[in-house]
Amino acid sequence: MSRAVVQNPRTAALEPANYRVSKSAWLKDEESPVVARLSHYIEALTNLSMLTAEDLQVANYGIGGHYEPHFDFARKTEKDAFASFGAGNRIATWLTYFSDVEKGGATVFPACGGYIRPKKGSAAFWHNLYASGEGDYTTRHAACPVLIGNKWVGNKWIHERGQEFRRLCSLDPMA
Repeated sequence: MSRAVVQNPRTAALEPANYRVSKSAWLKDEESPVVARLSHYIEALTNLSMLTAEDLQVANYGIGGHYEPHFDFARKTEKDAFASFGAGNRIATWLTYFSDVEKGGATVFPACGGYIRPKKGSAAFWHNLYASGEGDYTTRHAACPVLIGNKWVGNKWIHERGQEFRRLCSLDPMA
């Protein structure tokens, strides 16, 4: 595992940032039957294809580890943010909690006032984009600082391409 990085919106370079303090590693489905099983599980529960999803990012937040409020999708000002994937923007996020946290470490959604306390074996899922492809700004979220313990999570970011016939349609483009 190494220090987590973020994409600089101006240069597109990956670099460490003070607003994200954690360590992470990327695991491919073909590297472990457990990782492959998790991907199949996510696909079955969300009805979204994992063919254009990113590899599983496993992250560890130690004491003081946190991630300030952010979006998982690229905004219009971030041209080609996910161009290397060739799969479009991040349509959805799956977050698995691999550990309990004694104190702190909640995932918070400031726009709606919601939060999720880490509970080993639980998961959260949300769509980052509306059916129209526009970003859902209510998905802005943060990882609160860990005060006591360790927080282990796994992120699976699912991209737009390959979901055309899987995501349920709506006549409301903002659904």
